[in-house]
Amino acid sequence: MSEATQQRVRNAADALNYVPSEAGRSLSTRSTRRIGVLVSDLANPFYPYLVGPLHDELEQRGYRMMLLTERSDDALATERLLDHSIDGAVLTTATTGSALPDALRRKQVPFVFLNRIDGRDGADSAVVDNERGGRIVAAELAELGHRTVALLGGSTDTSSGRDREHGFVSGLADAGITLPAARIRRGPYDFDTGYRGLTELLDADPDLTAVFCGNDVVAIGAYNAALREGLRIPDDLTLIGFDDLPMASWEAFSLTTIRYDLPEMARAAARLLVERLTGETDRSARQVAFTPELVRRGTHAPPTLRRAWRV
Repeated sequence: MSEATQQRVRNAADALNYVPSEAGRSLSTRSTRRIGVLVSDLANPFYPYLVGPLHDELEQRGYRMMLLTERSDDALATERLLDHSIDGAVLTTATTGSALPDALRRKQVPFVFLNRIDGRDGADSAVVDNERGGRIVAAELAELGHRTVALLGGSTDTSSGRDREHGFVSGLADAGITLPAARIRRGPYDFDTGYRGLTELLDADPDLTAVFCGNDVVAIGAYNAALREGLRIPDDLTLIGFDDLPMASWEAFSLTTIRYDLPEMARAAARLLVERLTGETDRSARQVAFTPELVRRGTHAPPTLRRAWRV
């Protein structure tokens, strides 16, 4: 097509206020250029920090992000992720018993796990080394001299909850410290899990000196429960979180926590999926695992003897 003809087409498009139709393009390209991203609850501060860099990386590579925010990923399987309205999916809320990954495999819809995996082979993933993170916390508490410790962990049907707990329990055992079942509480990664869980733990054992929390949101819930009970952090109780969300560094909390490169983990997931969609790789499932480290702030200290504070 000559330059003159091209210019006449552009002029006509401008006069008609023409906007290219992605739906029309998809009929010929058989590609929607849309990626479905499944999260469980945007009220949880963790997900906005994950979704932002994910969106930016996908947009840079020419894809639009469609955010799906229902609480049950299985309920979405037949409605959105399998109706050919997307090219691929990013799963951030997978559980070990989820049926959705297998449904996507059967429909040959490419997907990538971000943050959690389902524990089966055959899919790309971008995750943090959760077990190592749990071991780091255990080693820190043992070195500080804590022996009466507890865990406010995530659900064991999530790979993150399972692996963080396993690493923590194993790390304590290496230091000669036993973590009895009575000092473990599990639940969703939310404020209430930390708030209610710490209250229950303190009811059962007022001499508790340290708690490892499954993530920063749980830790902040536990922090608030401790303040309600008149405990001083860290003088009376050490709290350590996981994820290093921006709020963890707020002066109101100054939370000691496990850090990893959360934005880069999200971007890595986007790259893995796009490479799979564009045929840039024909390799079997790839995993990008990020290394955790301890960020020492103001919620950890050696244990101190204190008088019973409950009546």
